Amino acid sequence: MVWLSIINYMKKLLIASKNKGKVSEIKNTLADMGFEILSLEDVPGDDKLKEVEEPAITYEGNAIIKAMTIGNRFRMLTLADDTGLEIDALDGRPGVNSSRYADGTTAGRNKSVLDEMRGMPDEKRTARFRSVIAIYDPETEKVQTCEGKIEGIIAREPKGENGFGYDPIFYVPELEKTLAEISFSEKSSRDHRARAMSKVKEILREYFL
Repeated sequence: MVWLSIINYMKKLLIASKNKGKVSEIKNTLADMGFEILSLEDVPGDDKLKEVEEPAITYEGNAIIKAMTIGNRFRMLTLADDTGLEIDALDGRPGVNSSRYADGTTAGRNKSVLDEMRGMPDEKRTARFRSVIAIYDPETEKVQTCEGKIEGIIAREPKGENGFGYDPIFYVPELEKTLAEISFSEKSSRDHRARAMSKVKEILREYFL
């Protein structure tokens, strides 16, 4: 009964996403924080209520829009991120359009990138993942953001089954693997989102625990 009472009084934290891979990463990272962590799949309402347009030209702008829109709709402390793959040889593309780049499937987007990069030497395949996470509290109407990034190069073919999105084609020289080849424990402490999430945890501890 005591444990049930503690659960009932846990502060809710809503992740403004239905991306299962992203939600799983964030939930695992925050598992020890003492929040009841929900995704958009866990809250009532039709799909329209859970959709948010991302018209901003920056990751920060899109993350803030998502966090504030979803936070105000569901009246919960809300976390949202916007993440992109920036390839130097493609002038920073796909960037903020990463989730909408080329074909609508993950495999299609990866293939499109690899096709554009065909024949390029390793020294011209440099890239980075950048992630900005916004935390919005509808009670105070305050929003805070954190950023993380990781440098790498675009692989010549997809490798690995552990990641999602562009992870199979993003090779990290210091790890000698793609992000889809590393274990969750490695990813949760090394990649772009993990680096942003370490700052998120500091904010949550300071202001909400």
